[in-house]
Amino acid sequence: MDGRRRSAGDSGVGRGLNREDGVMKHEIQRKMVEILERCMDMTIATIRSDGSPQATVVSFVHDGLLLYFGCGAGSQKAMNISRDPRVSVAMTAPYQNWLEIKGLSIAATATEVVAPSELTEVGGLMLRRFPQISAIQPTEAAPVKLFKVRPTIVSVLDYSLGFGHTDLVKIEAGDIAETLDSMRHHWLASAVVTS
Repeated sequence: MDGRRRSAGDSGVGRGLNREDGVMKHEIQRKMVEILERCMDMTIATIRSDGSPQATVVSFVHDGLLLYFGCGAGSQKAMNISRDPRVSVAMTAPYQNWLEIKGLSIAATATEVVAPSELTEVGGLMLRRFPQISAIQPTEAAPVKLFKVRPTIVSVLDYSLGFGHTDLVKIEAGDIAETLDSMRHHWLASAVVTS
């Protein structure tokens, strides 16, 4: 993971996180996962065929830094991702005042989940986080596609460290692997290697 610390108004390239600085690296990884735990929904922006952005709110689950969401198989989001996998994601954990703001702004790629073992695991994650899914009758549900969102760059907002404070972090395959809860699954190992 390579990153830099920024405050409001700092748009220049800062010094990268030293890979040997394991404490800093793991602190930021831990903060990202904690924010993901506190957020139930995210805004995902996809790219329409004419190049314009489309942003929608979806509920999500995660395994470490990998995010998963479902949407209608024929939805605009699904069509946009099938054509161009580049996405942006934003989320903010609940807060009482601005000095408590913690959130993530993520550049990522999205791919449809098709491996049966991965579909089963993601379905289990969704049932644990959103148990109300079990009450939906199959006849009521429209066809759904599940997508995996793999972060490439994350801006970690933490205003408790100063108004507008962010850490800009480049996410590498090894960083994903370090945060996964389910490395026992071969589909996750291959996702890390190929991402």
